[in-house]
This record gives sequence, C-alpha cells and structure tokens, in this order.
Amino acid sequence: MIMSKPLQDATLSVGYIAKRAGVKVSTLHFYETKGLIRSWRNQGNQRRYKPDVLRRIAVIKAAQHMGVTLQDIKDTLDALPDNRTPTKKDWANLSQRWRTQLTKQIEYLEQIREKVDGCIGCGCLSMTQCPMYNPDDVCGKSQSGAAFLPSTPDEQANHEKTDKIDENH
Repeated sequence: MIMSKPLQDATLSVGYIAKRAGVKVSTLHFYETKGLIRSWRNQGNQRRYKPDVLRRIAVIKAAQHMGVTLQDIKDTLDALPDNRTPTKKDWANLSQRWRTQLTKQIEYLEQIREKVDGCIGCGCLSMTQCPMYNPDDVCGKSQSGAAFLPSTPDEQANHEKTDKIDENH
C-alpha cells in the first residue's frame, strides 16, 4: 500500500500554486520580491511552496480587493508570529484593521460622489468656485495634474501640516 504525504508536508510547484490561487506565475514572483510569500529551491533548482501559501495568497488578494496597499499587507503579515499563515482569529484581527481603512475610503468616495452630483448641472461655468476644479494650479506645489479632487482625511491632515510649514517659512 502506497502512503501519500500529508498535505501540510507536501511541496508544491510554482505552476500548481499559480493555477490553484488563480494568479500568474509572475505574480507569485512579484509577491516574493515584495516579501509577501516565501519559497525555496529544491535540488533541481525549482521553486517550491508549502500548501499554506495558498491561504496567504487568498488573504493578499482579499486585502487588495479592499484597496489595501501591498506595503500595508506586508506590514500586517510580517506582524504575525513566525511569519505564519493567518488563522481564522488572525483574519478577524487583520480584517478589522483593514475595515477601518475601508470605511475611510468609502467616506472619501461618498464626498467625491456628492461633489460630482453637484457639478452635473453646473457645466463648470464658475471655475473660481467649483470644488472639483483647480484654479491657478494651486495644487501644483504638492501634486501633479490640473484637476483637484478632495483628499482622504489622512491626506487632508498631512496637507494641513505642510501648509502650516509653508506659511511659517
């Protein structure tokens, strides 16, 4: 009778992981360069992964869909003991942290939506008063582009600090 290895002891190829996770092989390589996942090389110099990397990739993809940056994902995953794959309890903590970010992003998008709704009928005839327009390129000092959209609460606080520093110099 042939005994197969338990799944947790298996080593999986990059192609298998890519197919199971629904990502390209190049995405796995990119995640590795960013320190989000880890592999090792076998004697034939082929990349190998533990099966639990599939859960890490699922967490990465879910967080990206929520708008979390790869750096934030990495920082959060790095905080797990022994860089382990998140458990159900870990996911609850991770998702709560990201939920706060998501709530801020939703509030930001709602602000933009309200301003866009107000602009629909105006035809931007009053360029000096339109909140979606950037008269005299006042934002050119801090960002590129002529159009101005309201920033997130965190960006607003950062701009206010920068403006105070500029006023004092």
